[in-house]
Amino acid sequence: MGITSEEKHFYETNGYLLKKGLVSSEDIAHILVEIEDIHNRMAEKPTDGVGISWEVYDAPNHPPRIKQLMHSELVSPTLNRLLRSDAVLDVLSTMMGPEISLYHSKLLPKAGGDGTAIPWHQDYAYWKNDNNKPVMINCQLAISAADLKNGCIQFVPGSHKWGLQEHERKQQTFGVFLPGHYQEREDAVAVEMEPGDAVFFNALIIHGSAPNHSENDRLMNTFAYNVTGNGTTQSREMLRGKQVG
Repeated sequence: MGITSEEKHFYETNGYLLKKGLVSSEDIAHILVEIEDIHNRMAEKPTDGVGISWEVYDAPNHPPRIKQLMHSELVSPTLNRLLRSDAVLDVLSTMMGPEISLYHSKLLPKAGGDGTAIPWHQDYAYWKNDNNKPVMINCQLAISAADLKNGCIQFVPGSHKWGLQEHERKQQTFGVFLPGHYQEREDAVAVEMEPGDAVFFNALIIHGSAPNHSENDRLMNTFAYNVTGNGTTQSREMLRGKQVG
């Protein structure tokens, strides 16, 4: 499917692009089965190879809630297939060229009533090193509906052109963020999504999300991609183009 010239212009201007219905309802149904009861399952017996950051609560004996689960392709065969699918890679090829490598796949099951805010940040603040240029792109897939009530992703359009901003750094689950943590911004745009929608966004765009005030989990998965050969030690797998290294 790829993207049109108008969509490419929108992405280059704003730093993000929403693709409606990128993933089929059948695939979404498979993912829901594969990640059913994910919080309790991972608390009881984590899948080998995943990395989990847990929500931290003041209340004692609070049920475990996942903030993010790294290497989600290991818990969902459908996510593993989709991250390398033509539907996703055709869009990326137009944005970043034909040489594409996987950086990571991360499940974000923001728990109903318990999922906390994600502070405003730029992904490149985490990814920057001497060998890694800010050419990486995220594809965030909606597994459930996302809106303002349950903490959908929000972007500051055009902020990918501002360069890397100064971030605060603390030892916590989400430890790199812009000063002020999460608060409403007049210049931010909320991207509400239906299951199967996907939003692609630049490594330098400022984004964040509010807490989940609904009863149900806001289920999202982020696939992060790099240009093959850009910071090669951090790219996990070549998906298109030349071999890494």
